[in-house]
Amino acid sequence: MKARKLDLHPQTINKLIRLKKEAEQEGEYRVAKRLHATVLNGQGRTSGEISVLLPAPRSKVSEWLSNYEAHGVEGLLEGHRSGRPCALSQNQKQTLEGIIDSGPVAYGFVGGVWTSIMIAQVIADEFGVFYHPRHVRRLLEALNFSFQRPKRQLIKADPILQNRWRRYLYPRIKKKPARKGLH
Repeated sequence: MKARKLDLHPQTINKLIRLKKEAEQEGEYRVAKRLHATVLNGQGRTSGEISVLLPAPRSKVSEWLSNYEAHGVEGLLEGHRSGRPCALSQNQKQTLEGIIDSGPVAYGFVGGVWTSIMIAQVIADEFGVFYHPRHVRRLLEALNFSFQRPKRQLIKADPILQNRWRRYLYPRIKKKPARKGLH
């Protein structure tokens, strides 16, 4: 098998290095890694050497290089990742929205605020689909529902006394590690 060798112009290498830095700044580390592999190959490294330098399988490095040859820089960018399809149909999602809008008391729960565990139970009861409560949060975000956390605060407490407790009293009674050398 013939080794893949990209013949890159020095200006092209500089452009790829600049794009790699931009991708790193934007947090697109996989794209930056692909660009780095392309630059290293343009500088004379083989896919085997690149796979050692950038911890990646040699087959992936070869795939990145062939994508660059076929499509240019566009071949190295992130594509859309579809992921696993949603188990709920569009009709079921609309029904779920209606249930959530009516509130947990209307559905038969005691509490007045929805939790992801409660919604996971509703989905299982209504549609026979089982979701983990963490995934329910993602589903709710996709349905444009906001996630709210309760704020823990003593309503009738005096803020001055709270501040005194937090700054002076609590640190005194808090457990501290024993000093070394004192027995």
